Amino acid sequence: MAKTKQFTISVENRPGTVAEIARTLGNAKVNILALLGTVQGTTGTVELVVEDARGAKKALDEARLTYKETAAEEYELPNKPGALAECLNKLAAKGVNLNSIHATAAKGGKKAVVVYTVAAEEKVAAA
Repeated sequence: MAKTKQFTISVENRPGTVAEIARTLGNAKVNILALLGTVQGTTGTVELVVEDARGAKKALDEARLTYKETAAEEYELPNKPGALAECLNKLAAKGVNLNSIHATAAKGGKKAVVVYTVAAEEKVAAA
């Protein structure tokens, strides 16, 4: 498990919103490692994990984007059936309650990556 930062950005639900965020970070040479976007009606959120959290904060601040920075965990696991369930069962057994989770794997790849935030950060260390 690697500790990381997740940025949650409140956005307007309109064409180009996520592209603007990606362009802002790209222009600042900040690489996006994970992204999840969701909408409800006219608004939504974009959750990001980046290689350079300090650079992301600077770029987002300069673009006057409102965001929340949250401690997150990044976990690499085998890209095979049941691996995610096994990982999440271990967290649940320790009483870890997830606030958010997103995962990705390339088709045919050997590894998958899960990024999650938790309700009680102190319980993650025990898991």
